[in-house]
Amino acid sequence: MPTFREAVEARDMDAVEAMLADDVVFTSPVAFKPHEGKAITAAILRAVSEVFEDFHYVRELAGDDGRDHALVFEATVNGLAITGCDFLRYDEAGLIAEFMVMVRPLRAAQALAERMAEKFEAIRAAGRS
Repeated sequence: MPTFREAVEARDMDAVEAMLADDVVFTSPVAFKPHEGKAITAAILRAVSEVFEDFHYVRELAGDDGRDHALVFEATVNGLAITGCDFLRYDEAGLIAEFMVMVRPLRAAQALAERMAEKFEAIRAAGRS
């Protein structure tokens, strides 16, 4: 089984989804409330993989216990460079229980919010299935 980073870099979103706990909590950089559950989190990650261009991780940090990971990434959105970090917390079974994303700069974050808003009805529908 690939690592999360390997799955994302291979654009294998089925493998990414398989790594999510059923009760995963996803905290978005562009939404006020966290999203809860595997289906909605997987739908968001699939959509974001379509929105980001030239996505690649540039650094990975891990906590001493192996349950916490921070993956720094770079990409473009609507021609704007964006830098961000995926903060992952794994549960006892080795599944992602918490997933928080932060991005910068503001202008690129706003472009990300606009692009994701365009996809949100489809995300919501996929998250219910």
